[in-house]
Amino acid sequence: MKVVAIVLLAVGVLALLYGGFSYSRETHDAKVGPVEVSVSEKKQVNVPVWAGVALVVAGGGLLLLRKQQ
Repeated sequence: MKVVAIVLLAVGVLALLYGGFSYSRETHDAKVGPVEVSVSEKKQVNVPVWAGVALVVAGGGLLLLRKQQ
């Protein structure tokens, strides 16, 4: 349970600091003989502030709950 709480805290803090993440998606459009044409798209995913705050609160709550037991 302690590990889950720490992971939630870390993900929440990272979400608040960066506000999102990006990733690349490769698609293969054409392949003609030995020639292959591929396209790489870069996508951006925004993480809402409320989600980062909720993760920090949940992780902190789990840590506090764990210490009281």
